[in-house]
Amino acid sequence: MSKPPSIAISTSISEYFKSVVDDALRLRKIEASPAASHYLVGVLCDYAHPDEEASSTFSRPLVFQLRDAMETSGPERFQRLRALGDGVLYVVGFFGGHIELRGIDRSYVMNVGVTAYDNAAAMLRNKTLRQGHDVLLELARKFAQFAEVLSEVAEGAIAKGAKGERGLVQLYERWLRTGSVRLAQELGERGLVPTRGREGLN
Repeated sequence: MSKPPSIAISTSISEYFKSVVDDALRLRKIEASPAASHYLVGVLCDYAHPDEEASSTFSRPLVFQLRDAMETSGPERFQRLRALGDGVLYVVGFFGGHIELRGIDRSYVMNVGVTAYDNAAAMLRNKTLRQGHDVLLELARKFAQFAEVLSEVAEGAIAKGAKGERGLVQLYERWLRTGSVRLAQELGERGLVPTRGREGLN
């Protein structure tokens, strides 16, 4: 018996994320070098199937993680700084609203990410990996903008996955936290007008 035909949603997860990152950069009108765009795709791929290091961003206070990374040396220091920057960027982009709900200062969290990337970039200034330095420095300088890109990716995924009443509630809750124009439009296309206040969702 022959196998039933399979449906290929995407030839690879990296190609899928490249497509959504390119769309997000265009929608948010954010300029990024090809190397930075590729790096963002890599971050999304890493967190699609996170390893122990990637999933531990908020396992300990960020200031302690940054301190510990700065106190190490050589390749380990670089790896820990870059991993911390990646983790903070992903969390701020995908879960920025949750950070604020937990009473954590968003600007403080982003500053940790900027500092991590900036110091990782500084380690490569006198090395041969000039492209690596340029990318990490760009990530540090445009951290808030690239977090917006990842937020756009997250909102697109939530909008596409919103099915039934529960999906609409999740969509609305995300809109309440972020005030996203994109999510408001998605709700409007489904015949709902999001409002803040006692009346809730219309």
